[in-house]
Amino acid sequence: MSEAPDPEVVELATKIFDLARQGDTAALAAYVDAGVPADLTNDSGDSLVMLAAYHGHAEAVRALLERGADANRANDRGQTPLAGAVFKGEDAVVRALLDGGADPAAGMPSAVDTARMFQKTELLKLFGAA
Repeated sequence: MSEAPDPEVVELATKIFDLARQGDTAALAAYVDAGVPADLTNDSGDSLVMLAAYHGHAEAVRALLERGADANRANDRGQTPLAGAVFKGEDAVVRALLDGGADPAAGMPSAVDTARMFQKTELLKLFGAA
């Protein structure tokens, strides 16, 4: 039997997910340095990296990856942070994720598939899929 989550823990997790959405790099790094898992996910499977990437925060993405977050961690729908960054047109985030080891072929649809769908030829070249 699972117990109901502690409301204080839920409140803290919500705050940390909001920091990722807002791109508060210093606060995110401090929480992860203090013991929050770098791959913390919400109820949709979105990781801190996914939220920071989707909202265009390259420095927050870098800070999380430097602290061990998985650049390829897909959410519950099979989407990766890299595909999300391609979809949103966040080129700086795309580069941060690639520097952090993101695989353009991972996920469904993959970043390569997403770049093809939106005819982003520069990204296809960057991914080696032109």
